[in-house]
Amino acid sequence: MDQITPQALKAILDGDGTIDDRRLMLLDVREPWEHAICRINGSDLLPMRQVPPNIAKLDQERPVVVICHHGIRSQQVARFLDQQGFKHVINLRGGIAAWASDVDPEMRTY
Repeated sequence: MDQITPQALKAILDGDGTIDDRRLMLLDVREPWEHAICRINGSDLLPMRQVPPNIAKLDQERPVVVICHHGIRSQQVARFLDQQGFKHVINLRGGIAAWASDVDPEMRTY
């Protein structure tokens, strides 16, 4: 499983939003109340506990960046997706907190 910094993810999103010519999926595994406070535009919310029963709805071929608050839950989910055969899983290092600190200082935090 790979890691990506907020700055590197921002560069991809500011470009064409693809890795290896495939559209990137931003998978936010936080809870709905967290997602309501702040989020990266274009992210899809699927709380951590809902990932296993909904795994068939996710495209295993599509590159996935997993996002949480500080990068701990997302790393667990990324490891799970990797074990399930997903081809390109990436954890956002430092989570949404690092994104707010390093990329979008105007973002609300909690």
